[in-house]
Amino acid sequence: MTREQYILATQQNNLPRAENAHLYPVGIYGWRKRCLYFFVLLLLVTMIVNLAMTIWILKVMNFTVDSPLVLQSDRNVTVNARNHMGQLTGQLTVGADAVEAQCKRFEVRASEDGRVLFSADEDEITIGAEKLKVTGTEGAVFGHSVETPHIRAEPSQDLRLESPTRSLIMEAPRGVQVSAAAGDFKAACRKELHLQSTEGEIFLNADTIRLGNLPTGSFSSSSPSSSHSRQPVYELCVCPNGKLYLSPAGVGSTCQSSSNICLWS
Repeated sequence: MTREQYILATQQNNLPRAENAHLYPVGIYGWRKRCLYFFVLLLLVTMIVNLAMTIWILKVMNFTVDSPLVLQSDRNVTVNARNHMGQLTGQLTVGADAVEAQCKRFEVRASEDGRVLFSADEDEITIGAEKLKVTGTEGAVFGHSVETPHIRAEPSQDLRLESPTRSLIMEAPRGVQVSAAAGDFKAACRKELHLQSTEGEIFLNADTIRLGNLPTGSFSSSSPSSSHSRQPVYELCVCPNGKLYLSPAGVGSTCQSSSNICLWS
């Protein structure tokens, strides 16, 4: 150690020390510390209450991972859909009396392939199912026209088209065909049955054609060869208005002699 280093170290050791040095503690003390503990405790209590309320809501509303979502209400449940401008675009309301849906288009799709089973809008209603089955005792009631390419009854069941108080009209521009491949075809009415062809003809093709309950005209024959033991033979006559009637057959036509029946029609 050199002389200069020794003198410098001796001077530092001989410096007077402060006996009454002031010490300043660092930290939060007093009422500030108590307020901090109070806010921490209040935050902890709020978190516990919030967690308890969340668990209670999940329990009451049955919000679970494996169970379906159930929405219950004393009056109704309404689900609204709005666009980016806040305008109502769709609404589904489930009430005590009815289920109402208000939207531009309503669709029901199959879960497997996603095909449309039922769709409805302002213009039309489309049913895309393979079979439409009506099980009501009164059948299906349509207020206006019905368009369909095929109407078929269930196997071993009868198909009946009925209008209890009005008319039943079937129209087709290229023809209407009614066929009974293994049974009878019957057409019955209370008043008149009209068969009309405006341009063509009415063709009846059968081995036997029967016209029952035709009126019979009276004809007195003066021929001495007539015998009451013979089976009566009648002639089919037609009135000018198209009415058919029977007249007893003679050597010639007897329709003119029995034409008084046309005056009654």
